[in-house]
Amino acid sequence: MARVITVAVVDDDRMLLDGLRAWLGGVPELRLVATAATVGELLAAADGHRPYGAGAPGYTAPDIAPADIAPPDIVLLDLVLRDGSAPTDNIRRLLRTGSRVLMISTVPDRSRIIEAIRAGADGYLTKDHDLPTLVTAIKDLATGRGAHSPELAFACAHDSSPARPRLSPRERQILLDYASGMTLKSAARRAGITVHTAKDYLDRVKAKYQQAGRPTYTKLDLARRVREDHLDGG
Repeated sequence: MARVITVAVVDDDRMLLDGLRAWLGGVPELRLVATAATVGELLAAADGHRPYGAGAPGYTAPDIAPADIAPPDIVLLDLVLRDGSAPTDNIRRLLRTGSRVLMISTVPDRSRIIEAIRAGADGYLTKDHDLPTLVTAIKDLATGRGAHSPELAFACAHDSSPARPRLSPRERQILLDYASGMTLKSAARRAGITVHTAKDYLDRVKAKYQQAGRPTYTKLDLARRVREDHLDGG
């Protein structure tokens, strides 16, 4: 039997929350374990050993077991909440619990998308997407991938911030192959170059990230940069 993915939603739009309860309630692979109007309310539920979101405006207590007090696998987080909290702070607070974060918003604001991804969000969807798109995004995040979307791809493709290094096609190819788990020798063979040349390209990538203020020392660091900058097609 496939593992059920637990989901929480942080949004202060009660109509949206009601709609998501109805939507996700019909997807057997997903389980909506909580809703809350703010990140603080969601996290406070864990501190008080209550179901996530209990006491929040519009909250409807789900049928959950004590084990579900654990952080949800995925949190759908509205970009702008009425409490005035900073999206980047909200993202980081949720990431520290071990949940992955999928941003949802009414508008595809390019600068805010990039800011959210930089803060560690795993994906970004506008609220006009349909249920199958949302379900696919949640499942992708639960398996460790990023949640790709047209608005995210557009924002990343036009990201000209100094924090995002400009990589040549060959540098990008070596980075993607090596960060995906290949040895440097295998990445070099696939690119049709020597291992020495492949290492030179990889060193250039690391130097560019260093100059951008995002030090990248290990293969795990490189894989993290690929996800953060959605270099794999996100």
